[in-house]
Amino acid sequence: MRRDNKEIRGGSFYPMIEDLKATITGKFITQLKEQGIITSNIHRNLSVKSLVDIVLEKNEGILTSNDSLSVRTGKYTGRSPDDRYIVDDSETHANVDWGKVNHQFPEDKFDMLYEKMKKHIEGKEIFVFDGFVGADPDNRLSIRIITDHAWQNLFVRQLFIRPSDADLESHKPEFTLLALNDFKAIPEVDGTRSDAFIILNYTKKIVLIGATCYAGEIKKAMFSVMNYILPPRGVFPMHCSANIGKKGDVALFFGLSGTGKTTLSADPNRMLVGDDEHGWSDKGIFNFEGGCYAKCINLNREAEPQIWGAIKFGSVLENVVIDKKTLTPDFNDGSLTENTRAAYPLDYIPGAITPSVGGNPKVIVFLTADAFGVLPPVARLTKEGAMYHFMSGYTSKLAGTERGITEPKATFSECFGAPFMSRHASVYAKMLGEKITKHNTKVYLINTGWSGGPYGIGKRMNIKHTRMMVTAALTGTLDMVKYRHDDVFNLDVPETCPDVPPEVLNPRNTWAEKEGYDNSARKLGQMFVENFKKFGNTAKEIHDAGPQI
Repeated sequence: MRRDNKEIRGGSFYPMIEDLKATITGKFITQLKEQGIITSNIHRNLSVKSLVDIVLEKNEGILTSNDSLSVRTGKYTGRSPDDRYIVDDSETHANVDWGKVNHQFPEDKFDMLYEKMKKHIEGKEIFVFDGFVGADPDNRLSIRIITDHAWQNLFVRQLFIRPSDADLESHKPEFTLLALNDFKAIPEVDGTRSDAFIILNYTKKIVLIGATCYAGEIKKAMFSVMNYILPPRGVFPMHCSANIGKKGDVALFFGLSGTGKTTLSADPNRMLVGDDEHGWSDKGIFNFEGGCYAKCINLNREAEPQIWGAIKFGSVLENVVIDKKTLTPDFNDGSLTENTRAAYPLDYIPGAITPSVGGNPKVIVFLTADAFGVLPPVARLTKEGAMYHFMSGYTSKLAGTERGITEPKATFSECFGAPFMSRHASVYAKMLGEKITKHNTKVYLINTGWSGGPYGIGKRMNIKHTRMMVTAALTGTLDMVKYRHDDVFNLDVPETCPDVPPEVLNPRNTWAEKEGYDNSARKLGQMFVENFKKFGNTAKEIHDAGPQI
């Protein structure tokens, strides 16, 4: 297939720029020029096959034995939170929760960097995806994502919501994201911490990403955008997965990366809405995305058959080790990173809901991976308890998810997604509480972390047991069992659960050293108390729902 600087491609081969009006609207080119993107070598909304062909031709990746596309992201194999910024201006200054997560970036430095990036791609080959974030037409955001790598264009095509031909013809982006992997910042000149950067400008509706190939930065940048713009519209943005039962009952699964959102929502007995990001409007829930981004370290067919089956032609594998002779993915090899990933469209999961929308949730599950090994594997929460644990967002950051994380590390991440929440945690918690009250939603805390001891001594919670606990919560079985009160964590814990050994439900029983458990439990309880102080004067009933150490 011919590829030169005179060529423009769309969903199929586009012969020459002189034939522009017959193949691609002049409006699109005008929009690019208005955005300062000047180049004749443009690829817009290519098909999967066309993108795969280009990736292979440019040696950006290889096809594996199952026809999925394997790529490596180089230095950056996870998100780089210290290199993420939000432009501080008159719009954001009073609305963003500035601090360790949301770093301020000057307007003038942003403008200078944007101009340098536009100049950098003049005359170069670029890949454009025009589409949407948000499956609900009333709340979707039209986006334009421009990359300098074909495989990243395939990634966003599979992850975001793909437009119809009619949508594409009239598409006008509300937000534009420019990701240039081969553009590096000069910290002392550009005001960044390193050569890599992720900068969100909510006022000018532009996101800039440079020097990092890790595609998760693109996905999470757009999630951050939705988390900022939706609350004033009365829509609750959530870092959660969602599925629907055969009777139409909707369930949500909150949790940070690696806690089980994707795995537990991919249930063969339920229909998947989405695995990571959703909004909750007055009508119900809707997926932000059109695809899934699953962790696949130690992936196996028996434990996660739906994810296993989704890895095929059109899927993108990030940093998975591939056998050089057989081209077979080795999902157990974490030598490149523990944060190996698979990106694929929702319709690769059998029974996935299209369009990915649902009613108001009946059950919410908070997932936490407790590295101390002391939290009960399942507990029932009151509304106030749900707001407390939502604001606390306790979990353990798992290896590889962020640069420098090589083993689980206890952390508190507000709203189970602090790196992506631009506003104060209380804004999102208030919306959660209102939704729970209005729809009488039941909430459970489930620990997918360690049992029998802390990380290094105990073992990761048995996934089969976790699935049984989730099923019991969703089917109402946990409404009919006896509960005991955990005095340390101020939680109500079921004494029985079908197909789960009773001793597993009480984490103290799984420890050989009972005194060691007691000391670790008190230590974690105190960490909850100290962490919650940062929220200031919260309502007494919410404060009292947490550990009372």
